[in-house]
Amino acid sequence: MAYIQTKRARQSLALAFMSCITPALHISCSTNKDDTRNQKPNIVIIFADDMGYGDVRSLNPYGRTHTPAIDKMVSEGITFTNAHASASVCTPSRYGILTGRYAQRSSTGADRGIGGFHRPVIEPERETLASMLKKASYTSACIGKWHLGLGWQTKNGSPAELDRNTGFSNVDYSREVSPGPNDYGFDYSFIHPASLDIPPYMFLRDHKVIDPDVILTTDHYPARKEYTEYAWDKKHTDEHAVYWEKGVWWRQGEMSRSFRIEDCHSEILREGIQFIENCAREKPGTPFFLFLPLTGPHTPWVPTEKFKGKSPIGLYGDFIMDIDDVVGRIKNALVRHNLDENTILIFTSDNGAYWPREEIELHDHDSNWGRRGQKGDVWDGGHRIPLVISWPGRIGEAFVYNHLVSLIDFFATFAELTGLELGDDMGEDSFSLLHVLKGDSQKPVRPAMTHYSSRGMYSIRSGEWKYIDGLGSGGFTDPPIVKPRAGGPQGQLYRIHNDSLESENLYLDYPEKVSELQKILETNKDIPERFNIQE
Repeated sequence: MAYIQTKRARQSLALAFMSCITPALHISCSTNKDDTRNQKPNIVIIFADDMGYGDVRSLNPYGRTHTPAIDKMVSEGITFTNAHASASVCTPSRYGILTGRYAQRSSTGADRGIGGFHRPVIEPERETLASMLKKASYTSACIGKWHLGLGWQTKNGSPAELDRNTGFSNVDYSREVSPGPNDYGFDYSFIHPASLDIPPYMFLRDHKVIDPDVILTTDHYPARKEYTEYAWDKKHTDEHAVYWEKGVWWRQGEMSRSFRIEDCHSEILREGIQFIENCAREKPGTPFFLFLPLTGPHTPWVPTEKFKGKSPIGLYGDFIMDIDDVVGRIKNALVRHNLDENTILIFTSDNGAYWPREEIELHDHDSNWGRRGQKGDVWDGGHRIPLVISWPGRIGEAFVYNHLVSLIDFFATFAELTGLELGDDMGEDSFSLLHVLKGDSQKPVRPAMTHYSSRGMYSIRSGEWKYIDGLGSGGFTDPPIVKPRAGGPQGQLYRIHNDSLESENLYLDYPEKVSELQKILETNKDIPERFNIQE
């Protein structure tokens, strides 16, 4: 059995029926569907950071979050119950969604988490969603968290780097970055370089730092507060970091003097709405693509005053309400400008939630409900994500789609949607799910998929099986790596359709299946030798 070799081979690959389908919900059709059917739709991707499947209230029967705007999308659109990011951590997942390609195929460092001063990880010649859609006359913007590396210009000509002793870097913030998002097809960009707990802390508009006057984070924020008590996440910080309480911390480093951690999320939302309004007023009829990667609910948990103290599960739950508010306000902006009928609105996340057992027990809430593990892990909790898509002008009945899909499948989907031909070196790992958007709830999208953990542990699922090339979580759940014992299993094999919690390791019971899946993984996934987890 071969997996993906070329676009032509992939198109001819037979797809197996993998799961049952939940009956469709009957929702009234939109009134002007015929007016939008032949127009290129606008595309908006709201990309949460570290939000789990179980954090959407309507997807978790035991959930304690409040997400009315996302729940409304569920009632009007398509809910994907078996959607996965291509990796269980940030950078490789973001690389995958924009390129339609597994990050481990890259040699640029896209296959691991990076800092804020890392060089760009998207190859200069690589086609992205933005550059592809530009060929179909789309106007595009990236507004929010980038975390794919930037071409920082430095004062001494050396690569950009942070001096951990002083907190300062060698970057010249008065100079434009090159390359950056605009070099990958985006017409406009307003970004924070990386996660909101990683320096530098600043916004860049079209490759220019908005406020190049930099200070250290601790020049404005106290490193500790009187009530500070350390929790399990203290391990991610050092004595120089700002740490106020569980979930409210960020690493020491440079910050624009005018930048405020607590306002970052609101600024991203404001810019996103402004882009939609500008497109409606200045380019009516021209399709647009808005990639809106948020900085939450990733740490630091800094909800706005509007939602602070409103959730029964603390600051994290408050922050989830902020994420939901983004969805509602973006939707309202589309409605306000009569754009909603012909806009594909997507809500999803870059990986599973970082929500360990301590938090599940403390709050009686499982952010990664129905799956084992959390962010970083090779288990499904690390990479299964919420995915809800609405398109009022085309989706007349809400339904649930239970077959396997990946975030990297947007690439082939939008290519087919706009009639663009994909070469063999474009979106190599992407499968089109356009037939699902057109209402087909039964035809599978892809036959198999690989997963990738924070420690470089690989797995592959095919049909009813999931094979993991090692023991342990491969990520943030202890133990991350387990050394095999003589005569014991060398890896993990689960009949995933019957064992969604990956609780019964069948490695020793089905040696032929293990061998089959190992060959697929080793032959097709370009595994770097440095990630040989058996050593």
